[in-house]
Amino acid sequence: MARQSRPRLTLDIAAIPTYAIGDIHGRYDLLAKAEEAILRDAARLPGRKLIVTLGDYIDRGPASAQVIAHLMAPPPDDFDRICLAGNHEIAMLDYIDGWISYDEWMRMGSAESLKSYGLDPEHLPLVFPSGAKLDSFLRQSLPHTHIDFMRALPVMLETPSVIFVHAGINPKLPLSEQTDEDLVMIRQRFLESRVPLPKLVVHGHTPNDTPEIRSRRLNLDTRAYRSGKLTVARLWQGQVHLFST
Repeated sequence: MARQSRPRLTLDIAAIPTYAIGDIHGRYDLLAKAEEAILRDAARLPGRKLIVTLGDYIDRGPASAQVIAHLMAPPPDDFDRICLAGNHEIAMLDYIDGWISYDEWMRMGSAESLKSYGLDPEHLPLVFPSGAKLDSFLRQSLPHTHIDFMRALPVMLETPSVIFVHAGINPKLPLSEQTDEDLVMIRQRFLESRVPLPKLVVHGHTPNDTPEIRSRRLNLDTRAYRSGKLTVARLWQGQVHLFST
């Protein structure tokens, strides 16, 4: 199956309290706590609210399947939710579609994802010594509804003042020319560029001990799978408020 370009969304959130959640990586427990904190915070705010998850829902942590199932379910009352694609979701699809090997996929921390689906990544290669048979078994065993959900994930949400994306943007290109690969994979060319960014970019992908706050960049990846700290940013009325599990 050929790789297909992913949707890019546009939305005016000026009047919408918006909550961005950093890289979850299989920590369903932290996602549940983050949503509880969001609901408490949002209870005093008017109108409908929006949750934007920044990708990397799977791998490394223990409950990838539960995270995906939760994100597929309806959001809390009075909320909308937009889930963006991360490089780990795309890597899983690349394995399913035959672009990368089982061993390459396992190097992404995907053994934990398989375990969350009730599959044993250490025992399976012994049962299926042929790589082709192992691949075929896994492609049939992973829930097709979860795979379809990952296939449909957009790669960017652009608003008049903020860009939400998994990894970042190529500062030398206009938004209309950004590649999917850069949006989910870029690091140094984005993080170290001296080219002014067109808007505030809210992203994850590059792990830090604490949220990284710059004048035009906000990194919410705080190694949730290891640190136990999943970071949320509330954006509303030109202000940013951060909190963590």
